[in-house]
This record gives sequence, C-alpha cells and structure tokens, in this order.
Amino acid sequence: MKKLLLAAVLFSALTTSCKKNKTEEPSIVYAEEDYFGGYLIATGFEQKTDLVINSPITAEMGVEFAPKVKGKITALKIKLPAVDNALRVTLWDKATKAVIKTEIVNVNNSSTTTIFDIADIDLIKDKEYFITMNTNDFYIRSRTNNTNATYPVTIGNIKVLSFQIEYGSAQIFPTFIVTKQYNGDLSFNFQQTQ
Repeated sequence: MKKLLLAAVLFSALTTSCKKNKTEEPSIVYAEEDYFGGYLIATGFEQKTDLVINSPITAEMGVEFAPKVKGKITALKIKLPAVDNALRVTLWDKATKAVIKTEIVNVNNSSTTTIFDIADIDLIKDKEYFITMNTNDFYIRSRTNNTNATYPVTIGNIKVLSFQIEYGSAQIFPTFIVTKQYNGDLSFNFQQTQ
C-alpha cells in the first residue's frame, strides 16, 4: 500500500510539473520606431530646408507607406513653422482611398516637434497606407542639387513608397507624386505587435 501511495504522489508531482512547464511565454514588447529621420537621410531631403508660412495654397500632403510587420501607430509627430490649432491629420487605406482615421491636433509650438498620443491604430503587414496633413504652413525638404529621390525607402519596419500631394483644403486623397521634395513634417511612432 505504501508503494502504491508513493507512486500516486510521484505521478501527481510529475503531472503538476509538466503543467507548469506549459505556461505561456511572456509576450515580447517591441520598442517604438520613428522612420522620419532615416527617411530624410535616405532620400537626401535633409540637405536643404525651406519654410512656407501662410501659403495662399493649402494642400493635403503626406507619404504612402507599408509596414513590413504587423504593428500599430501609437503617436503622431508633427513639426510646423507656424502654430496651427486645428491641423487635420488623416490615415488612409491606399487600395480603397477610404479614410481610416482623422485626428485634429493643436500644434501650439512652431518649429518644435510635438508628439500627440492617440488611440492605437492597428496596421496590417505589407498593406499600403497614406498619412497626410492638410495645411498651408510646412517645411520643404529637398536635395541641394534638386534631383529626384528614389523610392521605396525602408527605415526599420516602415517602407515609404512615395510622397504625394493634393491641392485644396478638402479632405481628398492625394494623387500628385512629388519626387524632388518632401513637404511636412509629419510622421508617427510605430510599434511592432507580432
């Protein structure tokens, strides 16, 4: 009887041990990334910066991009040469040209990068998106020799496919591709989730 009891205790201990070994691994938390500085360097658009304040022409402007991994936008990063208390920022689905999310932000400091925490926006791996802002105050970034940048540009887990613009104050999907400059500055923090 003692041998049977000892065997039952050992069996119980082994099965409990096996169950403990099958616990879930802790999930990985990836660092947030910002592609923008690398994008400017890779395109050569860090070479020359001009600013435009109160242009008579307002435009919807931004970059087409695709994440190389599943992830999320966690914050917007904006730098303008003038204050704008109602800057419209839009995330678009490139395939359908539908608005995914619109944020109106208060850029209350000129010439300073401001970070706006937003509700996370999930992004699908390899899906193409656009992020734009509508403004008449912006930086023009270009090369000193005024030549075209070559796309795509991959920085970390973000592949920038183009810079595009659409003139006017309406929330319209940008269609005019510009390769000799970038107008902004608008970027975002991206965090891989898988």
